[in-house]
Amino acid sequence: MSREDLEKVLNDVKRGRLSTEEARRKIQTLPFEDLGFAKVDHHRAIRCGFPEVIFCEGKTIPEILKIAESIVKSGNDLLATRASEEVAQAIKVKFPKAKYNEKARTIVLRQKKPPRRKGLVVVVSAGTSDIPVAEEARVTADLMGARTKTLYDVGVAGIHRLLSNYEDLSRASAIVVVAGMEGALPSVVGGLVDKPVIAVPTSVGYGASFGGLTALLAMLNSCASGVSVVNIDNGFGAGYIGALIASPPGRRGR
Repeated sequence: MSREDLEKVLNDVKRGRLSTEEARRKIQTLPFEDLGFAKVDHHRAIRCGFPEVIFCEGKTIPEILKIAESIVKSGNDLLATRASEEVAQAIKVKFPKAKYNEKARTIVLRQKKPPRRKGLVVVVSAGTSDIPVAEEARVTADLMGARTKTLYDVGVAGIHRLLSNYEDLSRASAIVVVAGMEGALPSVVGGLVDKPVIAVPTSVGYGASFGGLTALLAMLNSCASGVSVVNIDNGFGAGYIGALIASPPGRRGR
């Protein structure tokens, strides 16, 4: 149940359109619904402006389907991350309108009217191998109500590719920068703009990249002001933060 849905229930009770017992049944799953193996936090959309998201890794397909059914039944938008093709196929059988982004490994089912877009999140990837993580960030920010723009394959090995897109960077409300290898790109972007930069290290690189640890430490040690860092391969977290900066819950126009 969203904030708007809860307000409607309360207003209907106030105006006599809904009995207190009917209202109780509508909100009885707040603050969470206990499925036995999982407790689905329906209250999160009211507290935070965006519903709980399904992280698919480590869950069985039946478990994912039950959680998805709970979220959809509550009337909220559905976002599932790290979803395999098998998971996507199972969800699409149950919810034919769900959309699977194979690159990002995300599943989206919109139930709400698309929000009125305000802020812009620009998602930048250093190389093409970083695009899956960047796409996860873009899908997340888009569903949360931010406008998005992507600048892919503009890493420091050919810095002119990035500089040719300076106008797009300067228009952003927040910039998500995704990079593996030595992780230098967020510092470069941070030195060019007066916008918050959310750095995402990826596990892309040869042996000395240590699965993204080298990029993570480089980003944490950035000399550019305004650069914050999320965990390795955490495109979802970066997109979420970017959307909060670009389109705060109270300003999303839902």
